[in-house]
Amino acid sequence: MPFREPAWWYRKERGLAGWLLGPIGAIYGTIAARRLQQTPHTRSPVPLICVGNFTAGGTGKTPLALWIADKLRQQGLTPVFLTRGYGSNVRSPTFVDAQRHTAAEAGDEALLLARDGPVMVSPDRAAGAQAITDLGIVCDVIVMDDGLQNPALAKDFTIAVVDGARGFGNGLVIPAGPLRAPLVEQLSKVDIVVVNGRPEDRQGIAAEIGARFAGPVLSAQVEPAEEIAWLDGARVVAFAGIGNPGRFFALLKALGATLVAQRTFADHHPFTDGEADALLAEARSLSALLVTTEKDFVRLGQIGPQGDVKRQARTVPIRLSFAPGDEALLMEKIISTIARR
Repeated sequence: MPFREPAWWYRKERGLAGWLLGPIGAIYGTIAARRLQQTPHTRSPVPLICVGNFTAGGTGKTPLALWIADKLRQQGLTPVFLTRGYGSNVRSPTFVDAQRHTAAEAGDEALLLARDGPVMVSPDRAAGAQAITDLGIVCDVIVMDDGLQNPALAKDFTIAVVDGARGFGNGLVIPAGPLRAPLVEQLSKVDIVVVNGRPEDRQGIAAEIGARFAGPVLSAQVEPAEEIAWLDGARVVAFAGIGNPGRFFALLKALGATLVAQRTFADHHPFTDGEADALLAEARSLSALLVTTEKDFVRLGQIGPQGDVKRQARTVPIRLSFAPGDEALLMEKIISTIARR
């Protein structure tokens, strides 16, 4: 379902909306905390690595899932992605065919993952993990994109990704703030925290959770995965329907682009032909390039105005980059977890 997070979630002060919605958030948080305490009823036959986050919206889970899968393949292992398929119409475990499925059918994140390796989409993650085995899909390890708060399926190793610039916002639970459950209860389910941002962001997050989390806090940064010289000095109409579009716009500026217009949509937003026409007209009137994220690109249709946007728009593929010491530590933990299973 398309989702646009309130800007006031990420202000340190609670604000009027936070105070008014606080009691509802407290009730939701209590229910979520009890759910987190439930004993999983299903364990995958193969090791399962969960990449999740503490808050609603984007933090960089999918780039980290892709990074982990690539490192596992370098170790001679065969990973399979498991995801709920947000924005899809999937109702039962479905093996994604990147050539046949659309974003409406499988979900935008699932299609991005499917470019890299096999993907199982399932609203019931436990059923999805079982389906990987039942279908005879070759799999040494499952990399689950999201699902930290899901109690049904046992995780062998859990990583939480935090947006370094935004952190935990006002510290309140949905709808009063961005947290999916009380932070203390979520931290108890996590083995490693990865801060997506600057090195100094890692220091701030580590200090904030230090008294409540004994595990490692690592630092990663987003960088272009391909040559991006074409962006330097380019006039750009940027559009994004992701959890944190501001991070994408900031990346374009850091790479030298001049943003003459920025258009934001809700996360997982299904584009209309009218919106596509408007983007084309704006880029034409401003003599600018249309630039978007890979996640938005896969949601565009193939025909009509959306197809025109898809043919004209450029994307900036991204990947995560770790400091050598942090990369080695994370992979050491993951490989040792797999070995124990």
